[in-house]
Amino acid sequence: MAFLAINNVKISGMAACVPSTNDSISEVYKWNGVDNFLSTTGIKARRRSKLEQTTSDLCHAAAETLINELGWEKEEVDALVFVTQTPDYVTPATSAILQRRLGLPVACYTLDISLGCSGWVYAMSVISSLMQSGTIRKGLLLAGDTLVRVCSPEDKGTFPLFGDAGTATALEYIDGASQIDYVFNTDGEGYDAIIIPDGGYRNPVTEKSLKYVEGGDGSKRAPVHLSLDGMSVFSFGITKAPKSVRQLSEHFGIDLDTVDLFTFHQANMMMNEKIRKKLRLPEEKVPYSMDEFANTSCASIPLTLVVREADKLRNEKLRHVACGFGVGLSWGSAYFETDRICVPDLIEL
Repeated sequence: MAFLAINNVKISGMAACVPSTNDSISEVYKWNGVDNFLSTTGIKARRRSKLEQTTSDLCHAAAETLINELGWEKEEVDALVFVTQTPDYVTPATSAILQRRLGLPVACYTLDISLGCSGWVYAMSVISSLMQSGTIRKGLLLAGDTLVRVCSPEDKGTFPLFGDAGTATALEYIDGASQIDYVFNTDGEGYDAIIIPDGGYRNPVTEKSLKYVEGGDGSKRAPVHLSLDGMSVFSFGITKAPKSVRQLSEHFGIDLDTVDLFTFHQANMMMNEKIRKKLRLPEEKVPYSMDEFANTSCASIPLTLVVREADKLRNEKLRHVACGFGVGLSWGSAYFETDRICVPDLIEL
């Protein structure tokens, strides 16, 4: 079991950026059963990136705004970690490109992490681990995806589910800051439950990669599109997410009744409600944003906090549990505290 306890690092701010293009799911969903889709997923709208927009563009806008509102000098930023599954290029790493675009110092540590829905929690553990000794004192975690562009418009199992977003989380080394606790799990046995089959080096792109294939439910997609085994992923989510939160609580002695906010990856309403009820959490402590932004992959936890809990984050000291789960299959939970942090208004690009 991968448990981590990190000291002397605090979250100083969070920002989120979404594309200005806003799709109504009632218009996007062109198959039979739209009312059932809306009621089970809770997704009513999503943001879709323009053809020329990338995930790094959204994260760049979020980071620039957050740095400015925090009043940070860019020369002080010692680390930048970028988590996504939709990078600018196969190579080089997008974190290096973001370092240049943001004007961060050449002495800045940069790293790309390839993870989806569990990515923010995993990347938080990486950057906070780097910072806890105090040699890296200010860091940025940029998390986002533009998954709409890798979904087939003819696939009802993916195309209406996902939205695009980018986020920035600012962290600082502060001696004596409250401990951040983590638990992580991975099960590669289910690697193909959420997958883009072609386009990597295992299955390079060929002519067949671009040809649409009929699915059993009337959907069509090509091997370069995202494929999702809905039933397997649903079972995985409602089983592993509550267990992960309990593992975190039991190992670190966290009284879940004292936690102010539980922010889960925004998969879909039916799945997330089953998770909430299994943990017997009150509705008011579990914010949702999938109704307005759909499933935004690794951006979903910070995006939800920014758009649903900004006033509390700005004005209160809060105890948090966050849980991400998805592609890999991988899942993880974190306990952390925030104390009147910087939260800019949602940015549209």
